[in-house]
Amino acid sequence: MNTSWMQAADLAAGRGALGAGLVVAGAVVLALLLGMFVFGSRRVRNSKVRRPRPDEQPRMPEGGPVHEVRERREADEVPRSDERLSPHELKGHGNAGSHTSPSQERPRWDQGGSGGFGSGGPGAH
Repeated sequence: MNTSWMQAADLAAGRGALGAGLVVAGAVVLALLLGMFVFGSRRVRNSKVRRPRPDEQPRMPEGGPVHEVRERREADEVPRSDERLSPHELKGHGNAGSHTSPSQERPRWDQGGSGGFGSGGPGAH
């Protein structure tokens, strides 16, 4: 009976040493991760661009604030071709292939029109 108790004590001591080793290894890994985080955050903070001084701040234009411009635009015609056209071969690529409409009046729905798709309106009769 004495030998079985000794074997159990040796087994428990081995497991305890293994558990203690795992705890120490975990603490080392945690310390390394925390150190890398602190080192990285300091490096990022030191490499940040400085804030602009008050005299370098943006200023309002001389004519006052810039306002939104509303205009009605029409699409340009796409030229017919048997070959594929590259974007630089199309005219007006700087203004997205559209031009200002001669009539700036906003389009309205006709009376009795259906409205938008799925709007639940009565539709044209």
